[in-house]
Amino acid sequence: MTTNAAQPPRDRALGRGITTLIPQAVTATPAEQAAAVLAGMQSVPVRIGVLQAAVVLLEERVRTTEDDAERRAAATTVAMLRGAIGQAG
Repeated sequence: MTTNAAQPPRDRALGRGITTLIPQAVTATPAEQAAAVLAGMQSVPVRIGVLQAAVVLLEERVRTTEDDAERRAAATTVAMLRGAIGQAG
C-alpha cells in the first residue's frame, strides 16, 4: 500500500514564496519592501474593501509623513490601488 506525501499547508508555501520577493537586507527600506510585494502581488485577487481601506490609510500617510521617499511610495501605491479598484468595479 502506498500513501501520498503530505502536502504543506497552502498558506505556508505561499508565505515562503512571498518572502523571497521581499528584500530582506538590513538596508532595504519599507518603501523598497512594499514595492517588491506589490510587484509580486499584481495578479493576486483581493477584496475591494481591503483595497479601499488601504487607500484611506495610505492617503493619510501621504498627508502626514515628512519623508519624501515614503510620501512618493505611498502616493504611487494609492494610485495603483485606485487603478485596481477601477478595473474591478
